[in-house]
Amino acid sequence: MYWSVKQVKPLENYQLLLTFEDKKVKIFDMKPYLEIGIFKDLKDISMFNSVAIHFDSVVWQNEADFDPKQMYNLGFLVS
Repeated sequence: MYWSVKQVKPLENYQLLLTFEDKKVKIFDMKPYLEIGIFKDLKDISMFNSVAIHFDSVVWQNEADFDPKQMYNLGFLVS
């Protein structure tokens, strides 16, 4: 299975609302990753809110990206 992210929206409290290719919508919590490497930059809310889709994955302006498979598997199903 390919876990392509089709939409992303930053939410409060460092969470992301993600829509995947299979139409599932999930919330992924980024808080556990904000003390690791390049993800520390995302504590700046303006940087966190710069999230976008690039090649079916989630990226930020600081060039951080996150594995869509992990977001899919660890995200909480909304619909």
